Amino acid sequence: MARRNYIFDTIKKVFQKYGYQQIETPAMENLETLTGKYGDEGDKLLFKILNSGPVVDQINKSETDIKLNEISEKGLRYDLTVPFARYVVMHQNEITFPFKRYQIQPVWRADRPQKGRYREFYQCDVDVIGSDSLLNEVELIQIIDEVFNELGISVTIKINNRKLLAGLCDVIGMTNKFMDIVTAIDKFDKVGFDGVEKELIEKGLDDVSLKAIKEFINISKFDTMNILGMERQLGSSEIGVKGLNELKTIFGYLNSIQNLFFDGTLARGLNYYTGAILEVIVNDPKSTFTSSICGGGRYDDLTGVFGLPNVSGVGISFGADRIYDVLDELKLFPDFINDSTQVLICNYFSKDQSIYLDLISKIRAVGINAELFPDPADKGNTNKLQKKQFEYAKSKNIPFTIAIEEINNWKLTVKNVANKTTKVLEFESFIEELKLFMDSNK
Repeated sequence: MARRNYIFDTIKKVFQKYGYQQIETPAMENLETLTGKYGDEGDKLLFKILNSGPVVDQINKSETDIKLNEISEKGLRYDLTVPFARYVVMHQNEITFPFKRYQIQPVWRADRPQKGRYREFYQCDVDVIGSDSLLNEVELIQIIDEVFNELGISVTIKINNRKLLAGLCDVIGMTNKFMDIVTAIDKFDKVGFDGVEKELIEKGLDDVSLKAIKEFINISKFDTMNILGMERQLGSSEIGVKGLNELKTIFGYLNSIQNLFFDGTLARGLNYYTGAILEVIVNDPKSTFTSSICGGGRYDDLTGVFGLPNVSGVGISFGADRIYDVLDELKLFPDFINDSTQVLICNYFSKDQSIYLDLISKIRAVGINAELFPDPADKGNTNKLQKKQFEYAKSKNIPFTIAIEEINNWKLTVKNVANKTTKVLEFESFIEELKLFMDSNK
């Protein structure tokens, strides 16, 4: 939890720096709120919650065939974006637009657990809704860059635009196959173009369409040559041209971010994306982690399905559990986190335990995190039990121990656990001397 809180606190600090406010939403949502927002494959991964009461009794008795909507009306949230859209509609008269919010909570997916995939995991979302300005996309990319700089992770930020994909479908005459094409392209990293091609052939695409799609997804640089190529390929599509112009604007504002790259294979399979889409991967050669650790994009009318049309939003989501795995693999977590114990009070004498309580109270009163070993060392093999207390501090990465060597005259000894240097403290000034010793042994 100390490591997880390090991730949460780092991300939260950046969110707040950019003016975002925190909200939370319930773990459960009505199934009608969740279904139809993530595509067919996403809907299959929703955790559905069985109704309680008479309906369940009826199922147990097997009296009749029961439909799903009769036995389950709620589900665990799949992400934080759809509940956020529902929240915005419910509170539209209470919030100020554009509304900038962040949210750090768990989500659930009925997936097969494996490296980088979990049934329960934390997302750290930041969104702005009620504005269609591309400055919002620019700000979110700056947030991504700053968060990973703070965490010390070298990343590649990939960007595409759903309007380009819509334009591509437009020019090949496959507008009605848009989500089929997006869903197939989204699997490119796992199955390669052969796998994408196989799925698209099954969806009814011909050779001409497949050639155009392959030409597009092979684009990996947003340079003059490729921009001209996309203009030729998508020039007859109004939405395609609009998407290309949006990317030009975003790249134009972000010259200082050197790790931002166009990726034609980036599709993001969720139904609600309509504009710029983003994904972040680790590019440290020492990392074996290949899954994305952050992603998001523009959604133009997600609130419309809840009764508030024409409200555009854009957001990104940091996968805290995947970030944890990367930090752990690359050994990037801090060695010591200040919210853990800084000083262990060794308990050597069973007599006058109140002396230890008095000592630890004085230490905690000046803001030093401290704990008292509860079992006295003189209740058995004294040397062995004293060593056990020191090993306890070492195993918990507690940097300092304090021992009362002579309980009658309060002779105190502070020890640095790492290098075993010690100092005898005078009782009258032991707090000041303890602070000096800790500061000099950081």
